[in-house]
Formats: sequence, C-alpha cells, structure tokens
Amino acid sequence: MENFFLVLIYLLVGTQLRRVRQFPAETGIVLNQYVLYVALPALVLQKMPLLTFSTQLWMPAVLPWVLLLGTAAAVLLAGRLLRWERNVIGALLVVLPLGNTSFLGFPMVEAFYGDQGLPFAIIYDQAGSFLALATYSTILAAWFNPATDKPTGKQIVAKVLLFPAFIAMLLGLALKGWSYPPFMNLLLDSLASTLVPVVMIAVGFQFRLQLDGGQKAPLMFALAFKLLLMPAMALGLLWLFEPQPLLLQVSVFEAAMPPMVSAGALAIGAALAPRFVAALIGAGLFCSFLTLPFWYWLLQQWG
Repeated sequence: MENFFLVLIYLLVGTQLRRVRQFPAETGIVLNQYVLYVALPALVLQKMPLLTFSTQLWMPAVLPWVLLLGTAAAVLLAGRLLRWERNVIGALLVVLPLGNTSFLGFPMVEAFYGDQGLPFAIIYDQAGSFLALATYSTILAAWFNPATDKPTGKQIVAKVLLFPAFIAMLLGLALKGWSYPPFMNLLLDSLASTLVPVVMIAVGFQFRLQLDGGQKAPLMFALAFKLLLMPAMALGLLWLFEPQPLLLQVSVFEAAMPPMVSAGALAIGAALAPRFVAALIGAGLFCSFLTLPFWYWLLQQWG
C-alpha cells in the first residue's frame, strides 16, 4: 500500500505543478514522450526475462480484444437508444475499450502484485491495448474525423513495428535466457525506476474536468462500464478457462484500469468531443484510486 500512496502523491504533485508558471502547457506531453521512448522500453527490457512461458499466455493477449468487441457493441447500442451525439459516440468507441494498462497499469500492478505480476501486464498491454490503439482506435478516430485521411495499412503496420516498447518486448523475448551485464542491469533499473513518478506527474499535470451540455449521462455510463463492468466481464471470461491465480488476477486488474490517456489524446486530436474526453480521462483516473483497491480486494477473496 505504500507504493499505492506514492503513486497518488505523484499524481497530486502533477496537478500542482500546473499552477507553476515555469512549467509550460506542453510539459505533460513532453513527459509522456520521455516515458514512451525511454522509461517504458527500459521497463519492458527489464521485466520480460521474468516471463515464464506457459500454454495460458494467450489469455492476457486475447482478453483485451474480446472486451473491445463487447465494449464497442455496448457503446453503439447505448448511443442509439439514448440518442447521444455522433461525436460523443465516436469518442467513446475510440477511448472506452482501451485501458491505461501501461502508464497506470504497470505502476499499479507493481504496487499491488510486485515484479512477478508485471510480465503478464506487459503481455496484456503490448499484445492487446497497444495493438488496439495502433489499429482499431487509429482507424476509428480517422473515420469519425472528416478532416483526416484514412490511414493506410502500411502506415498502421509501421506504427506498430516501430513503437519503442513493442521493439523492446521483441528484443526482451529474444534475449530470454541470457543474463544482462551488470552495467546494463544498472542502466535498465535506473531508467525503469523513473517511469512511475514521471508518468503520474504527467497525468496529474494534464488532468481536466469540464463538460458540455448533455454529456453527463454518457460520462456516467462510460465510468461505470470501464471501471466496474469490464473487469467483471474479464473475470467471468477467464474463470471459464481456470488460469493460474496470478495470471487471472493481473489480467482482471488490467481490465479494471481507467480509460487510456493515449487513446484520449487520439480522440481529442480528431476533434471528438474534446471536453468530454478530457473529463472522462481525468474522472476515470481519480475514480480508479477507489475502484482498483476494491478489485484487488475482491480478487484476493476470489483467489
């Protein structure tokens, strides 16, 4: 729990730095880029050797895609029945299926489950959430944004293959069974240790909570669906296959993460209800500091 409170403190530090004039408006974006290109690949290289191969590893890789299909169907149905605006439906289709499974997920998994849970979280994020962001969310954001050309298949493949954390995952798998030199271990440890404080400060710095008229109902729907119903769906699906306890708990815990910051940035960039998306990301993040401990407790009772 000490690690959990450290994460919360980093988040609050970020919200307060926004008040300091010496930190420009782009600070959060710059910090996110550092995490994407330096800290996150270092963490992946550091943790992938801990992964123990088993016949059950397909579960955390496939689960996010199953949840994505169910979530997209629920958004389309709710949007039609409740007559939500088209840009709100588009924003929810882009953002809601994807959780913050790396920026928030890795620190939270490490805080609650320790290093042994991180390899499962990495598989869930890279084979599921990241690939969905690079393909599904990118295509839908362009589809709902009339001012943007539709991405080509070549552009999507390049985006996936050139993503630093994806390259690090492949490299880490290729080097599994080899020991890093002591200096390499020291370098990876020092860089990876910066991920949690930097990313949570960046998220806090970017936090906003503003809504336009008529957006309260879709916001409440999205928060309840993402933080409560999606992990419940994940638990029910995985229970059918009787996975090992840690795999089940980490996978459900990742499914309980709030909406992904990167998917939110993609939706905002496509002009899909920007205030609504910012409020969903911010409110989801803060609500998750209540729902994630609940899911951890519930999963411990389940196990």
